[in-house]
Amino acid sequence: MILWLWLCWGFSTSAGQPDSELMARYLEEELMADYSIMEQVARRVPRQAKFLQRLETRPRMSEFTVKSTIISRYAFTTVSCTMVNSGSEAREAVFEMQIPAAAFISNFTMSIGNKTYYGEVTGKEKKHNSDDKARHKKPPSPTDGRENGYETFKASVFIPRKMQAKFLLHYEELLQRRLGKYEYTVSIRPQQLVGRLRVEVNILENSGIVSLEVPPLRNSKHKGNGRVEGDVSPPPSTVVGHTKTLAKVTFNPSVVEQTRIARNGILGDFIIRYDVNRELSVGDVQILNGYFVHYFAPTDLPPLPKNVVFVLDSSASMVGTKLKQTKEALFTILQDLRPEDHFNIIGFSNRIKVWQQDRLVPVTPNNIRDAKKYIHNMSPTGGTNINGALQTGAKLLNDYIAQNDIDARSVSLIIFLTDGRPTVGETQSSKILSNTKDAIREKFCLFTIGIGNDVDHRLLERMALENCGMTRHFQEDEDAASHLKGFYDEIGTPLLSDIRVDYPEDNVEQVTQNFFPNYFNGSEIIIAGKLINHTSDSLHVEVTASNSKKYILLKTDVAIDLPSRNDIRGVPGLEDGKGDKNYIERAWSYLTIKELLNSRLKSDDNQEKDYLMEKAKSMALTYNFVTPFTVLKMREAGLHSEPPQEEFISPSTDGIGEKLQSLQGHKAPPGIRRQQDKQRIKISKTSADGDPHFVIDCPSSKFSICFNIDGEPGDILRLVSDHKESGVTVNGQLIGAPAPPNGHKKHRTYFSTITILSNKPERSYLEITPKRIILDDGERLLLSCDRSAVVRSSSLEVSISANSNITVTIRDTISFVVLIHHYKKPAPYQRDHLGFYISNSKGLSSVSHGLLGQFLNHEVKLLQESLNTSHQQVGQNQTEALQPNPTNTLKVKGRLVPVVWKQRRIYNGQQEVDCWFAKNADKLIDGSYKDYLASHPFDTGNSFGTINSL
Repeated sequence: MILWLWLCWGFSTSAGQPDSELMARYLEEELMADYSIMEQVARRVPRQAKFLQRLETRPRMSEFTVKSTIISRYAFTTVSCTMVNSGSEAREAVFEMQIPAAAFISNFTMSIGNKTYYGEVTGKEKKHNSDDKARHKKPPSPTDGRENGYETFKASVFIPRKMQAKFLLHYEELLQRRLGKYEYTVSIRPQQLVGRLRVEVNILENSGIVSLEVPPLRNSKHKGNGRVEGDVSPPPSTVVGHTKTLAKVTFNPSVVEQTRIARNGILGDFIIRYDVNRELSVGDVQILNGYFVHYFAPTDLPPLPKNVVFVLDSSASMVGTKLKQTKEALFTILQDLRPEDHFNIIGFSNRIKVWQQDRLVPVTPNNIRDAKKYIHNMSPTGGTNINGALQTGAKLLNDYIAQNDIDARSVSLIIFLTDGRPTVGETQSSKILSNTKDAIREKFCLFTIGIGNDVDHRLLERMALENCGMTRHFQEDEDAASHLKGFYDEIGTPLLSDIRVDYPEDNVEQVTQNFFPNYFNGSEIIIAGKLINHTSDSLHVEVTASNSKKYILLKTDVAIDLPSRNDIRGVPGLEDGKGDKNYIERAWSYLTIKELLNSRLKSDDNQEKDYLMEKAKSMALTYNFVTPFTVLKMREAGLHSEPPQEEFISPSTDGIGEKLQSLQGHKAPPGIRRQQDKQRIKISKTSADGDPHFVIDCPSSKFSICFNIDGEPGDILRLVSDHKESGVTVNGQLIGAPAPPNGHKKHRTYFSTITILSNKPERSYLEITPKRIILDDGERLLLSCDRSAVVRSSSLEVSISANSNITVTIRDTISFVVLIHHYKKPAPYQRDHLGFYISNSKGLSSVSHGLLGQFLNHEVKLLQESLNTSHQQVGQNQTEALQPNPTNTLKVKGRLVPVVWKQRRIYNGQQEVDCWFAKNADKLIDGSYKDYLASHPFDTGNSFGTINSL
């Protein structure tokens, strides 16, 4: 049969140029059934005989499989590759795999013929002389040359004649969120067509998977942000399926489909992007077997103002495409600046040229136009004075901050771009680093960008690390404009500053970085640590941060479930799991090692550097990670060892999947003490709650009065109207529900929305529902009612007790409490609703009005009417002696209102109130019911018939 194949191929070449796709289809249909021939299929899909003869000199790849499991952003990847030597002599086979530079290799095994070799991670030893180095073959490891965030793992072996070699590579990484998405990438570059090629990725995210997408293969060697317009269709043969928390993506192209993509076997990068459900809360905290990981990425926050200085290399080496693309990117970036931002531009070569001397200018149409002209006129010339440019930029920004009354919570930063090394002025890297650090003085952050191969990557990386920034590197022939714009998009929208995450000191240890100068839109803050209090059944978490004019405190208690509950057997996609890897523990070790490496890179003290190196090395050896301080050495297994198996060894997924304990800041189970959220708040009896039932506390008279309002669903009631004086208005919107059986009412009504408006000292409003709160004081903030939080600005504080109540304090003299009523299994006549309570009314004026406000500053007297109808005023000490039989009357603003004695429960039934009940509310209140109807939730009219809007 093989001879017949060769004859057919010879006939095709003599007749004309062969159709490789047609031949591939024939091979696939006719030969794939025969497994012995299938392993040689890839070798038999040449485009011409000459190409075939050349390929005959190397082993062929018969199988290439990648299987990955991503659990809460932590990815375990296994690459399996089989190569066949069908020749008559031993031949060298080279296994290459591009992996993310941020990943750690955790295992490597290869089987050659009947021998098996396994990788052992050992500490890297210092090499004493070149002779020893020459005598030893370099073990398989990532190559030194990195390609923009990726590096190549390479292993070469000789395969005996008529035998095969199998390679198994394992690596792990923690996915980083950029531009609102996690991106997982698998490099598929086997350099030849493969008979069996398959990629399978399983994703498990307890928070819920959203925005899952698989764009076309990225077949360029460039590895930028990869966001190309038109990224719509997945690669051929891709199958995507997912539930709320699980997703499975497979890519299994046939030989024919491979040839349609690339006949040289370089298919490109297979990419999966996704995000998870999130909200402004303490974040997603997950705990497993004594370790925790905390993901914090709030949404729906207004951006902070920016003070940014662009420092751009205009030396002679930037001539041509690099400078042109830099200009194009800056044109787009300038258009994206917001009106509240300030900026300046510095161009540098051997000379430093500042666009606007000694100042930052606001974003206006004229300033943007002039800035574009300045950038357009930049021309490449001279050398590269990196030190001088950074000193000038830092002084410019420092002076602006010191001399101007800038927003205390604005974010200041320098964006620095270069394509070379320092050649003018100070050229010593250590001196440039110390000068830059001294100039910045931790007052703002420095972000660095390198273009091309002549850049001092280490210098740019360390400058960014030492000054709370990030760094990026792009190749010369890449689309620098789109990558530069993509990098700016990552840092162009700061949402929070001075973020601090705290846990009880007696509960945790070895916590990774927990203070962050800035949080940018689309990114994510990750903290991990170890639990030391194994008797505690909860972990208290607090997050403090600043957002524009607001101070935010988020807090919760996270339940620590028993180990018996962390069982996910039967979760789809994990049936073959055999490993025992705690993914949270490995995420903690991954972050800790990364931080140790960064700390060592920033350190100038040799003793400290050695200590950090040894600590990182020890942890890497414990978790079997290949790092700069460890190396992978190959050992031959025993004589009877089994060759590496194709099965994917998955991590332990206890507590993950559909059965994962939901720890997204959720309410602790019964029995857990929640001292932070259970503290009682001071409230008065003055309230509107339930159907709705109104209660007015009269402290001077030492009694309470109560009445009911039977409104219509959709009506908006004015509860407090004091817009002209204190600037405060409270409106409540009604929602309807059927009346209970045998009731006297045709329907029930409840408050579904409470709107609190204030225009002093500045405009702001709160819109509260049982599920969420919108706070808008010129900048919109969305909060969830099931997460404890505190938001504080100069004149307003909002404190949320999860699923319980919201306290609103205005200028420290007015306080309202909004009670949240949730029903787990509501009856037909029940609805989730709100109750409104006035806790402090000192700041409201004497002329405040509304259904509640009108009674706050007016005296109410109680009269008892005897049988001869003569009125007798009841003293304060006589109130308790009154009996319900006689007819009692209230005197309110000169009106006489019949009342009866009644008991009423308020505040979720926790408090019982004795009150005088007015059956006819129209006699008690000023005017009539219709006078208290607002036209919309933001209506601030405080006199009958008057309509205003905030």
